Amino acid sequence: CLTKLTEFSFPILFGNLHLVHWNSDKYSSIAEASDKPDGLAIVTVFLKGKQAPFTNFDPSTLLPKSMDYWTYNGSLTHPPLYESVIWIIFKEPISISSEQLAQFRSILSSAEGETPCPILTNHRLCQPLKGRVVRT
Repeated sequence: CLTKLTEFSFPILFGNLHLVHWNSDKYSSIAEASDKPDGLAIVTVFLKGKQAPFTNFDPSTLLPKSMDYWTYNGSLTHPPLYESVIWIIFKEPISISSEQLAQFRSILSSAEGETPCPILTNHRLCQPLKGRVVRT
């Protein structure tokens, strides 16, 4: 559970942003990589509230100033829950406004042949570590 990893108490923690990467050196598509132990890496950035939205979007603003992170080998957050993800979770959140959060929550997600659904419903409950080691 990502929020249980945090060492800090944030005034407002809206959620988290996943930046999903697949091993294109070995696999021709994300679908092919998704069930392989070295197939995916997901970088997670916590989101916290702020008063004003940022403007003139720069992708580097999706990363926190501090590069301190936790990492562990884990699974996808949705079925079929393949154990194929290297999770990299930044400790420091980035700030977004309530309006930006509302825009994130309006995004729909779907795989080919699936009915689109809000990304708000794509979380997984906390799971036991089952021998995994969380490194910093």
